[in-house]
Amino acid sequence: MTVAESLSEVAEETTASHRASFRWQTVLPWALAAVIIVLCLVPFFLVIAISFGRKIEGAAWVWDFTFENYQRFFVGTLWPDEVTFLYLQQLGYSFWYAVIASLLAVMTALPFTLLLTRLSRKAQAAWLVFILSSLSLSEVFIVMGWDILLSNNSGLPALFKSTGLTQWLKDMGWFQVLRDWGLANPRNVKFKTSEFATILTMSYLVWPYAVILLYPALSRMDPSLSEAARTMGASTSQVIRTVILPSVRLPLVGTSLLLFVFLLGTYVAVTVFADPAKHTTAVAIYTNIRGANLNAPFGATQAVILLVSASICLTLGHMLNRWAEAR
Repeated sequence: MTVAESLSEVAEETTASHRASFRWQTVLPWALAAVIIVLCLVPFFLVIAISFGRKIEGAAWVWDFTFENYQRFFVGTLWPDEVTFLYLQQLGYSFWYAVIASLLAVMTALPFTLLLTRLSRKAQAAWLVFILSSLSLSEVFIVMGWDILLSNNSGLPALFKSTGLTQWLKDMGWFQVLRDWGLANPRNVKFKTSEFATILTMSYLVWPYAVILLYPALSRMDPSLSEAARTMGASTSQVIRTVILPSVRLPLVGTSLLLFVFLLGTYVAVTVFADPAKHTTAVAIYTNIRGANLNAPFGATQAVILLVSASICLTLGHMLNRWAEAR
């Protein structure tokens, strides 16, 4: 084989490889787009389409194009004779639980993460591995543990009673305050069912996420800034307010919004710890789709409204954040 023939063969192989690479570069984006459409957009549009369906009494549901489900969500089934806001109240409880639990998780994770960044690299790695491993626990497992801890017969209320703490609360006059807050019955302290137990458990569910999301920003913060502020006579609260919080404002807002959206779909914790009259939209969606009601169109309607409400909150949060940056 001559040198010219060898060069020609090499050129042909190079050209063929370039053509194959070009084909892959052309096909791969379209393949990824198709996967995204099939796995994400198609289910999303199906939920929207089902929300306009119609439930047949005593039977399944049929495809239709009616706004009765949306009307039912906002004004109830008896409109125009009577207006009820049951489903709007459920949406309100969804937002209430998610907002308070996400803020509680961020507020408690911030000082912990700040102290974590002050440790040695080895200690930080050990803590991060432990926190990451806790994310492997399912919501059912975590809620079961809190259910035992807050149980009236075997949890903290029983411990309060056996140690005399309940009687001490009665003697100090604080027991009535707990009863007013729904955290005690005439005999003993109780945490089930209550908003306190619901929010506490939901906050615990997302607390590891808050630490993981805040850690990169806090680990990059220069400790000399806080030391300089202390040298100039600033108190601890002033250092937190004027140095630490402005430095991590964007991660704080982003983490709070992310946890808020995550908690909007919490089901197990609300089912176990919340009063049935204060259940959320996520619980109502399951009841309509897989529970006793078997009304998939109305469940899809609730899912669409919950998604739209979360999107509006995210948009408003982003706009407020940009407005704060502009100032």
